[in-house]
Amino acid sequence: MSAKESVAIGQLLGLLESRYAIRVLWALRDGHAQTFRLLQDSVGGITPNTLNTRIKELREAGLLTHGGEGYAVTAAGADLLKRLGDLQAFASKWAASQSKKTK
Repeated sequence: MSAKESVAIGQLLGLLESRYAIRVLWALRDGHAQTFRLLQDSVGGITPNTLNTRIKELREAGLLTHGGEGYAVTAAGADLLKRLGDLQAFASKWAASQSKKTK
């Protein structure tokens, strides 16, 4: 991996590590736009101020957009979510293995 690639990965991970950032994107993974209020409900537990901050950051990063029907992921955001899709299958397997350890 080149230094440029390492920097790019570091920047992306830094953005996604922000509290609720991945959850905001994940709430929009079906491709349907959501209003601010619906998005807040979809994410769960997020304050309006935090949601505003995440929306601003994700819009600046080109992963989120706002249109007439609300907030939606951009093509780049959809690409990222597609790549993160494997995370769901991994998480299910991982959670099952963790529950076996506690028994």
